Amino acid sequence: MRQAIFLHFSLGILAFAFVASQVKAEDPYRFFTWVVQYGEIAPLGFKQRGILINGQFPGPTINAITNDNIIVNVINKLNEPFLITWHGIKQRKSSWEDGVLGTNCPIPPNSNWTYKMQLKDQIGSYHYYPSTLMHRAAGGFGGFNILARSVIPVPYPKPLDEFTLLISDWWKSDNKVLQQILDSGKPFPSPDALLINGLPNSATFTGIKGQTYLFRVSNVALTTSINFRIQGHVLTLVEVEGSHTMQEVYESLDLHPGQSSSFLVTLHANIKDYFIVASSRFTSPKFLTTTAILRYSGSKTPATKPLPVGPTYQIHWSMKQARTIRWNLTANAARPNPQGSYHYGTIPIARSIILANSADKINGKSRYSLNKISYINPDTPLKLADYFNIPGVFVLNGIKDSPPSGPAVLGTSVFDISLHDYVEVVFQNNENSLQSYHLDGNDFWIVAYGSGQWNSTLRKKYNLEDATTRNTVQVYPNSWSAILISMDNKGMWNLRSSIWPRRYLGQELYMRVWNNERSLYTEYDIPDNALLCGKAKK
Repeated sequence: MRQAIFLHFSLGILAFAFVASQVKAEDPYRFFTWVVQYGEIAPLGFKQRGILINGQFPGPTINAITNDNIIVNVINKLNEPFLITWHGIKQRKSSWEDGVLGTNCPIPPNSNWTYKMQLKDQIGSYHYYPSTLMHRAAGGFGGFNILARSVIPVPYPKPLDEFTLLISDWWKSDNKVLQQILDSGKPFPSPDALLINGLPNSATFTGIKGQTYLFRVSNVALTTSINFRIQGHVLTLVEVEGSHTMQEVYESLDLHPGQSSSFLVTLHANIKDYFIVASSRFTSPKFLTTTAILRYSGSKTPATKPLPVGPTYQIHWSMKQARTIRWNLTANAARPNPQGSYHYGTIPIARSIILANSADKINGKSRYSLNKISYINPDTPLKLADYFNIPGVFVLNGIKDSPPSGPAVLGTSVFDISLHDYVEVVFQNNENSLQSYHLDGNDFWIVAYGSGQWNSTLRKKYNLEDATTRNTVQVYPNSWSAILISMDNKGMWNLRSSIWPRRYLGQELYMRVWNNERSLYTEYDIPDNALLCGKAKK
């Protein structure tokens, strides 16, 4: 009897321990080891130097699920320091893994560093690329797709398969030559071609007639907005950078540098090949086009021209189209509650920032600025200086909340923003070229696009009901765009131009989102493997 009681008690303890371990089990881990090195590529038919990851150009695609832990060991075999940044991955409570020079010391040559990040409450189509120098002009970019957990349904029929498309512009010149052009103050040259997944006019995606496929499309170009379309097919937009959208149908859609979108495409046509087309926007007089192939399984008929016609320079057409992209208020995202349950339009604005871009000459050299400050990276990452209380690296709020008068100057621009503040940012573009901006670590609502000069009366035109959240926003020539941001992610976050030559020459800044409480509930401690450099190394 005593043995039976003991056995029953022991089994109960084991059962409780099993249940407890299941309840407290960590989210899954996915491990990657990436060797980054220069190698020979020939995207335009002749040999040139490219950046390969594990021998691949473009780099490998990461496919993960919401809440997964991602561990990426990057081994730098280049002859210069290197970093990868994760475009659109929120890095909740941890700007330590952001992969930009304001938060991380670069990985020295012939050494490695391991990124450790959790995809907390996030879904969607994203990408990664090098953030150092002009490395991304040589490759090193790839797709990063986050799927919903099986218990969280997506608001559209499950596709038979998914295709990841990375559309880039490309130059015949080496990335070092392009860097020297910028350093010398000469105008940056126009790209020589567009590529889809590293290829001009030859990438192929095969599907079955009658089936529906999800196309995850990212614009990873350095300078070029693109228009995307598929011959004989329509695009049903279902997601932009983590937001499920109203499922509008488009014949073509504009994607600006840094932006990603996901489309459902049903193969309803005759069994043959069809052209997938990407063409440049706002690049008059030189417009570039590249194609890929959508192949129906069993097709023996090649795709035939003419290509479907797309827009070229029509600015107002693009702006009107951008306004048609709406949040699906009844759909969930990474969590089961509807996206629209967060009433962003009713939250009081704590701070308004108006940012004006400009092309400038500083000390005789071409630079680009935001509110008359052209950013320069200090030797010590801002995040390390902040964490270790190292003086003399940066000054908070040295950049003004609205465009000042006077000449542009070099500086290290950091906005000091209180944690949980609700911030309005208006991008004022007074130049004749399209601008594109990306904010690390956060999503924001794009509430308005407008022509000319912004003023406070234009707030009445804001979409405060069903604007989508994104991480990258375009600003049309001589126009403005307005965003609202809930600053609920503590850290040092990079706001930068997605037009990479402009970013290289100073069109960026940082937002220090902060409160005085040091708590793991709001921000993780410095990683054990953090690289130290500059004043932090001492």
